[in-house]
Amino acid sequence: MTRDNHAGLLATHTSLRGQSVDDCVWLVADGGSTDGTADWLAAQSDAQSNLVWWRSAPDGGPYGGMNHALDAACALGCGHALFLNAGDQLAEADTLARLLDAIRQAPDAALLYGDALESMGDGRILLKVARTHKRAALGMFTHHQAMIYRIGAVRDLRFDPSYEIAADYAFTLATMTRGPIARLPFPVCLFAAGGLSQQKIMQGRREQARVRRAFFGHGRLRESLLSASQWAASALRRHVPAVYEFYRFRKSERFFLS
Repeated sequence: MTRDNHAGLLATHTSLRGQSVDDCVWLVADGGSTDGTADWLAAQSDAQSNLVWWRSAPDGGPYGGMNHALDAACALGCGHALFLNAGDQLAEADTLARLLDAIRQAPDAALLYGDALESMGDGRILLKVARTHKRAALGMFTHHQAMIYRIGAVRDLRFDPSYEIAADYAFTLATMTRGPIARLPFPVCLFAAGGLSQQKIMQGRREQARVRRAFFGHGRLRESLLSASQWAASALRRHVPAVYEFYRFRKSERFFLS
């Protein structure tokens, strides 16, 4: 999914092309970019590329684009979907190979999820370990860019556009009711910071509260306590980032920015 982020789309494309195996297809939903993205995509469709579908038109936002891409994935008969935004990358050159192996080992899993890498903006890349899905009532347990959805399990599901920030949370909770869940012991993505969820943190918290009330029937007291803990974590990350990093991230010498 992209809009007016040609450089980010190129970074994602480079990551996919650099994988050790070439057993995937690429679908791109562009929200009507004016930065040359559509021309580039048109040229890719005529070149040696795994790009099998793309569109460039207004889509109402990222989740509208994700719905269009999911429609296309269903029509094309794809088996699984991993949603990346422009700028997101796969964690390592063998990530796709490891994902395909995990899918073979858990063919009935409706959802597979792993850890994520995040760039700190100062040359460091830290490992953000996923929480267990058993604590999904607390919020998203990893980035959606580190989640793989089995198409057969979500064929009739779509991202709810009434949520600008938390539609992926609602979609993931619904997916979790469709079959087994597999925890992957490795990072899936290198998350590109600066997206809507980080720009509109407070709105995202309010939308997550709506999702929890709908899915879990949370009462006012329980939701107030959960929201307070999330707001505290957001404040800690914003005002005392070193403390937040200490508790939420892990250092790894395997990952660095060149």
